[in-house]
Amino acid sequence: MDLPFPLFPIIVGGIVLLVFLYFFPISLWITALFSGVRVSLFQLAFMRVRKVPPSLIVNSLITSTKAGLELTANDLETHYLAGGNIPSVIKALISADKANIPLSFKQATAIDLAGRDVFEAVTTSVNPKVINTPNVAAVAQDGIQLIAKARITVRANIAQLVGGAGEETILARVGEGIVTSIGSSRSHKEVLENPDKISKLVLSKGLDAGTAFEILSIDIADVDIGENIGAKLQTDQASADLRVAEARAEERRAMAVAMEQENRAKTQEAKSRVVEAEAEIPRAIAEAFRSGNLGVMDYYKMRNVQADTDMRDSIANPGGQSSSTKPGRDEARLS
Repeated sequence: MDLPFPLFPIIVGGIVLLVFLYFFPISLWITALFSGVRVSLFQLAFMRVRKVPPSLIVNSLITSTKAGLELTANDLETHYLAGGNIPSVIKALISADKANIPLSFKQATAIDLAGRDVFEAVTTSVNPKVINTPNVAAVAQDGIQLIAKARITVRANIAQLVGGAGEETILARVGEGIVTSIGSSRSHKEVLENPDKISKLVLSKGLDAGTAFEILSIDIADVDIGENIGAKLQTDQASADLRVAEARAEERRAMAVAMEQENRAKTQEAKSRVVEAEAEIPRAIAEAFRSGNLGVMDYYKMRNVQADTDMRDSIANPGGQSSSTKPGRDEARLS
């Protein structure tokens, strides 16, 4: 169905008006004009083309202008296109200005683009915050373990927010300082009597160098006694020494058994040789009789000497049996 001729221009004109008002937000321009912010309609139209919300830029300019800050629409638009958070930057600049903290727009945008919350940084600089450390275990020189917990009061260092280390570095450095302080104490009683000794020693090391914070104070919140690490180490060392001594004793015992077995083998071998040698005596006597080298009288003289030796042995060893002669053995072999 065709539209009546008078309605077509009205519809087209309405569409054109909506498009014009979209690219040229007159109401926003009037608000900026009465707020003392100089921005033209063409600037607002170009913001629409660049996909920058004009209301965000204008409202931020109005807020900064009323706070006495000198900013331009191009500065805010550039920061928005770079991915920055304009409201956070504006609030940070106003808070820093009211607190007499030197913070420029360039510095604030750099902090914001670095991924840090610039408004929170300014708030922390005005109102320091407390960081609680986890339990830090350390051992004094007397072997007693102490478990300490500290509270670190820090203030943001605006000049070091870009490139400065964060809270994790502060916690790590303070934990290292606590371990060093307790480890250098001769007794755990010294630490329990003067816990402020730890905080003074740690604070004097300048642990906030190169960080985004300035350490105002380090307070030891709690110190508990842990295990007796020294006694435990001594017990473990004694057990290890005992196992080493047992191993060495077992080694010596095995060597003694081996040597005993070796001596027994040698003794058995020597006895075997003696028996073999004694077996050759009757043969040698018989051979001497056959060859004429030994007479009957010589043989009886030898027997008399043996009998005399047996008598002396029996006198020297009553109840024992002489081993110099074996009655009947030589005669049996001679026969």
